[in-house]
Amino acid sequence: MSPAEAGETHAIHCRLDELLAARGMTLTELSERVGVSLVNLSVLKNDRARAIRFSTLTAICRALDCEVGELLVIGGAARA
Repeated sequence: MSPAEAGETHAIHCRLDELLAARGMTLTELSERVGVSLVNLSVLKNDRARAIRFSTLTAICRALDCEVGELLVIGGAARA
């Protein structure tokens, strides 16, 4: 059984809020640009996502003009 299957929590933090604010973009606007539901983006934004498709990750990073490491960081708090 893998750690994820054993119910362990992860240490990945999504910085979607910070990136959206820095770009003056709303979650709704990002949803429209990337074709991902507002609910799914909200789950990601609130660190409740259990998985993300590479195609979704790519679309979000392109829309926000960022690298994956700017969007997802290890640790409970955002790093500057």
